[in-house]
Amino acid sequence: MLNFDLYMPARIVFGRDTQHKIGELIKPHAKKVLLHYGGGSIKRTGLYDQVVKSLKDNDVSFVELGGVVPNPRLSLVHEGIALCKQEGVELILAVGGGSTIDSAKAIAMGVYYDGDVWDIYDQGLDIKKALPVAIVLTIPAAGSESSGDTVISNEETGRKYGYGHPLLRPLISVMNPELFFTLPKNQIANGVADMMSHIFERYFTNTANVDLTDALCEATLRAIIANAPRLMENPKDYDAWAEIGFAGTVAHNGLLGMGRAQDWACHGMEHELSAAYDVAHGAGLAVLTPAWMKYVWQDNPDMFAQFAVNVMGVAKGLRNKEALVREGIARLVSFYRVMGLPQTLSELGIDESRHEEMARKCTGDYFGQEEKIGGLKKLGWQDVLKIYQIAK
Repeated sequence: MLNFDLYMPARIVFGRDTQHKIGELIKPHAKKVLLHYGGGSIKRTGLYDQVVKSLKDNDVSFVELGGVVPNPRLSLVHEGIALCKQEGVELILAVGGGSTIDSAKAIAMGVYYDGDVWDIYDQGLDIKKALPVAIVLTIPAAGSESSGDTVISNEETGRKYGYGHPLLRPLISVMNPELFFTLPKNQIANGVADMMSHIFERYFTNTANVDLTDALCEATLRAIIANAPRLMENPKDYDAWAEIGFAGTVAHNGLLGMGRAQDWACHGMEHELSAAYDVAHGAGLAVLTPAWMKYVWQDNPDMFAQFAVNVMGVAKGLRNKEALVREGIARLVSFYRVMGLPQTLSELGIDESRHEEMARKCTGDYFGQEEKIGGLKKLGWQDVLKIYQIAK
C-alpha cells in the first residue's frame, strides 16, 4: 500500500425532502450566492422554486446563471466569473448534475485568478483560493458532489481538460433520490457507466497489498450492477436510486483510490471523443472501457481474473485464466447492453477518420510533447489508436 493523504470535507445531506434545507445549510456561510444550473428541467419539475423559496426564507440573496450544457463550456464559465465579481458573490450553489457542478467549480476558482481560468486547466497551475461551492444534486453520475475535480471544454480550441484541487471539494451537497425520478433512461445508463468507470480507474492497479480498497471497489461495483437494471424497469424506485446515488459519491470522493496507483487512461481517451464529437461522457466510457480491458489485461492477468470472479461472478472453475478474464469482460459488455449503452464507436456516429488525431492529442504527441497515459499499462499514442480501433 502506498502513502496517502485522505481529505474529504464535503458534507453530504441525504434523503427525502432535503432540498428544502439548502437555504438553512448555506446561511452560515454566505449572504449572497450565484444560483447556477443547466436548462429548463429544474423549472419544469418545480425544484427551482423550492430552492429559491429556501434561499429567501433564510435571507440568502442570489443572482443566477443558467445555460450549462453537457461537456460544460468555457465561455459560460467566463460569464459566471464576471457576474460573481460584479455582484460580490460569496458562494456558488450548483443545482444540477456533473456538468453544472464542474462549471460551478471552474467559476469558483476563476474568481480569484487574475488571468484566464483556462490557464489553470491548460498549465495545471496551483490555486490558493476558491469560492465555496454547494450542491443540490439532480443527476448522480460524476461524483462531483464530493470530489475536488472539474472538467471543462474550450469550444474555441476543441480541447477538454480536467483539473483537481482540494479547495474545489464542495462545502455541502444535498442528495434526495426523489429528484432523480424524472431522469430519462439514457441519462440513467450514462451515469451508471460514468460512476463505474471512476471505480475502474482506481481498481485496476499494479499496487499490491491493497485488500481493503480492492474489496471496497468490488462491493461498490456489485451494488451498482445489482441496482441499476431496477431503474431501467422503474425509474421511480427510491431504494435503487438511494444505492446508485450513494455509490456515485463513494466512487469519486477519493476513498476507493487510497494507497494505490491509479490509471485514468479511459477517461483521457474519452475526453478526446467528447471534445471532438460532443458525445455523452458515460456512453463513450461504456465503449472504450471493454476495449481498453481487452488491450491491457495481459499486463496484469491476476487483477483482471480477480475482477471477473469478485465483480462479474465468473466461476473460479475456469482453469484457463485467459478464458476467465475474457468471460469477465464479456459479462461487463452484457451488463452495458442491458442498460441500453452503446457497444462501439460507430454506434456513437464516430468513424475512423479522426482516430489517429484523437490518439495523438490524447498523449500530447499532436502538440510535440508526448506523455504516456495510464497506470496499469503505459500507453503511447499508437496504443491509444489500437484501443480506438478495437472499439470501432
